[in-house]
Amino acid sequence: MKEINIESWNRKRLYTHFRQLKDPYFGVVIPFDVTKAYKFSKAQNVSFFVKYLHDCMKAINAVDNFRYRIIDDKVVDFDVIHASATIARKDNTYGFSYITFNENLEQFVINFNKEKERIQNSDELYPPVNGQDCIHCSALPWFSFSGHKEPSSGQLESIPELAFSKVEETNGKLIMNVSVHVNHALIDGYHVGLFAEKFQNNLNT
Repeated sequence: MKEINIESWNRKRLYTHFRQLKDPYFGVVIPFDVTKAYKFSKAQNVSFFVKYLHDCMKAINAVDNFRYRIIDDKVVDFDVIHASATIARKDNTYGFSYITFNENLEQFVINFNKEKERIQNSDELYPPVNGQDCIHCSALPWFSFSGHKEPSSGQLESIPELAFSKVEETNGKLIMNVSVHVNHALIDGYHVGLFAEKFQNNLNT
């Protein structure tokens, strides 16, 4: 983790402007073609959710601004961002996870399965490890959406929040809408665009 020098940062004025706002957050919903990722998961007997989550996390870690967080009025850049995804239980409740990121898909699957087992065998809401070096994400496979709003604590938040919709077939392709909710003090539309491009490229490989 390293601290960003705000005084010499080229986004200093943007950061200062959005930090003053009561609601500095913005969100978009982006459609992704998950056809190849879905076929890969079925051929390799890998959870489709874990496959696209891994592709997402690789994209998150590849865009600097998605690793930035505001801590004690300082902007810090974490070396690695992990996944805090909601994982369902049999009784239709869920727990928050902390899935350690690894570039290797097989290791990421192992890390995910450990968290899944922990959650499904407890009634704890929060994971033992719970820091800001993560993204918050949820799968909503019951319906497709074109708009989405995240809940807010009313306190300063700088962790990106993502939600993945139900997959629907459109013109022979499998499309999944993804909601991306970020703090504008750290992330602009340009950075969301970079993330989207990298995420789609990962889904295609």
